[in-house]
Parts: sequence; structure tokens; C-alpha cells
Amino acid sequence: MSTPKRRRGQSLHLELPNAVIFERPPIAALFLIQFDVKAGYTIAWKRCVPNLELAESVEFKSLPSGLHNVEEDLVYFMHDGEHAGISAFINRSAAHWDRNALMLAVGALVPLENGRLGRSWKHAEGLKELAEHLVLDPTKTKPLEDYWEANRLSEETPTDVSGSRPSSSQQSEHDHVPSQASPSSKGPGRNRAISSASMLGSPGQGLSPHHPALSLPRLLDTFGPLVYPLYKAALLRKRILMVTQAPVELSCNFVYDVSILSNIPSSVAGLLPLEPLPSRLRPLFSVGVHDIDTLTESYRLSQLPKDELAVDDPGYGWVACTTDDVLGAKSSLYDVLVTIPPSYSKQAKEKVWPKLQNAGGTEMRASQRDLRRYRTLKQELRRNRSRSRAASPFNPRQQSEDDDDDDQATLLPIENTQETFDDASSTSDEKLIEPLSWSALAYSSFMWWASAGEKRADLEEESEHDASLFGEFSDYSGSTSARPRSRRRSSPGPNLMQALMTDGSPAAPEMGIIAYFHRLTALILGVLAHLVNVGNAGVEQEGDADGDGDKDEVVFVGSEDMRRMGLDVWSEGDRRFVEELLDFYWGRKSEIYGGRVECCGVRIC
Repeated sequence: MSTPKRRRGQSLHLELPNAVIFERPPIAALFLIQFDVKAGYTIAWKRCVPNLELAESVEFKSLPSGLHNVEEDLVYFMHDGEHAGISAFINRSAAHWDRNALMLAVGALVPLENGRLGRSWKHAEGLKELAEHLVLDPTKTKPLEDYWEANRLSEETPTDVSGSRPSSSQQSEHDHVPSQASPSSKGPGRNRAISSASMLGSPGQGLSPHHPALSLPRLLDTFGPLVYPLYKAALLRKRILMVTQAPVELSCNFVYDVSILSNIPSSVAGLLPLEPLPSRLRPLFSVGVHDIDTLTESYRLSQLPKDELAVDDPGYGWVACTTDDVLGAKSSLYDVLVTIPPSYSKQAKEKVWPKLQNAGGTEMRASQRDLRRYRTLKQELRRNRSRSRAASPFNPRQQSEDDDDDDQATLLPIENTQETFDDASSTSDEKLIEPLSWSALAYSSFMWWASAGEKRADLEEESEHDASLFGEFSDYSGSTSARPRSRRRSSPGPNLMQALMTDGSPAAPEMGIIAYFHRLTALILGVLAHLVNVGNAGVEQEGDADGDGDKDEVVFVGSEDMRRMGLDVWSEGDRRFVEELLDFYWGRKSEIYGGRVECCGVRIC
């Protein structure tokens, strides 16, 4: 097996003034899409820079299937590989129009130099105002002309509208999300963070109203423990397709969130030999039947050797959402299919969860370890919210939003304070969680007997370890009080801290969630990099190898290594996850040894 070239770590450090970060990015095109009974959706008005083609493209991407059922929506999409698109849709009753309704959308294209969406969300409010104005009389386009002249991409703008698309690492510099070092890392890299991450918020200022990252708490509430198998699939750079119904704004935000959470932190990027390294999962946002050729090409590219791919090739995986069910029926187009419940499912008596399945139709579930980790995550977020409430003056609107969040939280798998986690599935939906294996059940029963029914020390240590992945989480809320912990992990880098030290900053929970997942990524990849580098030295082999093959090509991962990575030693899914990670990033075969029950040195199960 050929060994991939060693890749040096690349710093993604970038200092940008606040004045540049928070202004609207220049647009390469502005257009008005209107519905015509005979011709369908047509471009009624447009302005764009030279050599940028819009026809037979943006009118379909701006208006996904099913939008006629909603009054308004905000749609994100990709155009020609070099621009991010944003479209504000509006649907109003109008007796003098065909079908007694007027449906239109005002959209814009933004160069991708500024990240996954080119910061196009900065134009969301302006485009929505334009749509509200034009729905009264679509012939009065003067506001469109004014908006174009005020925000157009000029020749003096330092950007290349016709050049090649920025690389993954270059785009990551502008994504404004945090990247944290591994909790166990040492040395200068310990507190290192991508400084563009620090620009998710700035001192005295939170996220802009339509920033996709604001949906991160909603992502956790929607997916529950299933957020972990989704995160693992993203880390493996799978092709992830979310099937949803209109409106699509939230699903587009989820696409952004999944891409952000699965970023590879710069602190461990240098440990991965894969070249080119896909440091982020490519987000395609809203796709439809018009994108089938692109998605089909991604499958062809995924079959090629990795050294023949460019870092932004769709063969390295992507995440997208669609309202076209026909895409979900074509299993060759994706690796993981996510079915998101419709918005009206909120009225159901029982919580309706998303469904994850692979291309073969096998349902994907969270492990027992994922469930316990998810509970710890929600506990930390609740503690952070409580501290924020105590530190902030009373705000009736904020109180109402918090109450809504609490109502939503009651639908999620929560911890029973009397439960010792010996049977973690007793308080969760069995459709979400892998059932306990016989080995895990035997081990759990034995530990319960050995501890005389007391709460197990190993599970308490596990919970502390998970909580420590937040670092000093109180810093995210601007609170000066911190809950004492027996273990202290690395705190966010100085640039990140600078952005977060604002009382009641609305970016606090989102920044904490992103930092948490980046630390988890750094922890997993750091442990595996160590095992690859040292071979079997210091690793106790927990099984008998058959002695065949090249031992240098095999990486042995023991149950203790699985615990160090925060994975479930009893889960077959987590073992496959580690195998695929080692194969994808290192090109190495592996043997994974999970949990086992022994009595007097004899393995029972």
C-alpha cells in the first residue's frame, strides 16, 4: 500500500478588522425571480458582473420544490462552484394575479472568498425588504437598481470573480467559527485557534440576525443523540443528503452547522498525512433535480484514488439538503440519507426524530456512549443558560425565548436524576439508540454488583471528561464564576476569548458548541495519530493476531484507546468508525478490540 505524502500543518491564522468583517460583502449578481403560469419561474430582472451566466440556473435554485406551500423562506445554494447564492422568497395573496397569488424571490450571488457562504447572510435582511416591496408591485424595480449600485462588485474590489475557487483552507479563514486544540495537547498549539473563528462575534457585538450558526442549539434539539452519528459521517467526509420539506432555511442552516462542526482543527491538521487534506466538509446547501448531474459526478470522483482529487472535489464528500424526494430514492447519489420531520410534526404527542440511514437502507443509531455524552452536553448548555440569566438584567422577550427552549428540551432524552446509567436506554427512544449488547449488559450487571448499587466511578469520570471538553465554558457567557472541576482542559485561544468576553453575548452557546466538537475531533484524531506513529509500542494487544500480512500496515486499537477517544468500546458502529478513519486519513488497515468480560483471565464474552 502506498503511503500518502506527509502534510505539514498549515496555520489558518488571519487578522481582519471588525469594519471589514461586519459590512455586507460585495455581490456579483442581483436578480428577481417571478412565477409565470405559462413559463414557470422566470428571471424578471437581473444585473450581474460580466461573464457571469444566470439563465437556466438561478431561477430553479432560488425556488426549491414546495415553496408555494409557505408564505416566505430564505434559501442558500451554490452557483458555478465560485459563488454562493441567497434568495428571499415571498408568497402573497393577490386577486388580480393568476391563481390569486403572487410568488417571487429576490436573490444575490456572492463570491466564495469569504467562506462557505461568502457571508451572504449579511444580505438576508436587505433582500427580504426588497421582496416585501416588490410583492406590492413587481414592476417598480428602482429599489433593485439602488441596491445593486450600493453593493455591486466593482473593479476596485480585491476579489477574483473569474479565477479559480479558493481552496478549503483559504475559505476556512473566513468562516468565522472557532477551532480548538485537543484537550490533551501540549505545547504552543494548546491554545491555538483559527483567528477567523474569533470573528464569529466581536467585543460588544454578537452574531448577525441571519447567521446560520445561530441554529446550532436547534440542531441539537432536532437531532438529539443522533447528532453524533451525523458528526461522525461528516468527519469521514461522506456524501450527506438531508431530505426535508419547505421552508428550507433551517435545513440550509443545518447544512452549514454540520460542515462547521466537522472541521479539522489546525492543531491536529499537521498530524494527518492525507494530501490534499479536506479540512472541511463541502456544503452544497439546497439542491434539486437540476443538480443530479453534479451529484452523480461526485460518486464517480469518490471512486478515484485520493491523490487524484482536488481538496474541493465533491468526491471528498459534501452535505446538502433537498425538498425533492426523488433524490432520496437514488441511493447512488449519497452515502448517508437524513430524513428531517416536517415542521407540523411539532404538534405530535411524541417527539418525532430525524431518520439516518446509509445508502443500503440500514438505519444509523447513536451508541449508548453517545447518549450519555449528549446528556452531559445538554447539562452544560443548561448551566450556561442559567448563569447567563443570573448575570443579565431581566428581558421579557429573552425570558419567553428561554421558556420555549425549555419546552422543547422536555421532548429530548434527558437524565433521570435517580438513574445510575446502568441501563442508559431506559430513558431514551429505542429507535435512536443502539441496543445494549450481551457483553455490555453482562459488564454493566457485574459492575453494578461489584459497586453494591453505587454510582459507578468510571461513568462519573466519563461524564467529567465530556464536560471538560467545553474548557472554561463560563467564559462563553461572560460570567466570572466557574464551576470547579477536578480536571482542567485547555481554554480557548486568546483571539477566541477576545471575541467572547461580552456580557450576555448571543454567540456564547454557539461558540461553546463549535469549540466542543472541534476539541472532540482533535482528541479522536490525536489519539489515532499517536497509535499510527508509535505502531504497537506501548499498546497491549488484546487479541491474537493470525500473523499474516505486513504488520507495519496494521494499526491495533485497544479498548483503552477507544475510551481515550470518548468512543463506545461495546459499539460495533464506533469500531467501524475508527476503522474508516484510519483508512481514510492514513490509508492504514486496522484491528479494533472493543470491550470484553473476563473471569480469572478467561474471556467470557
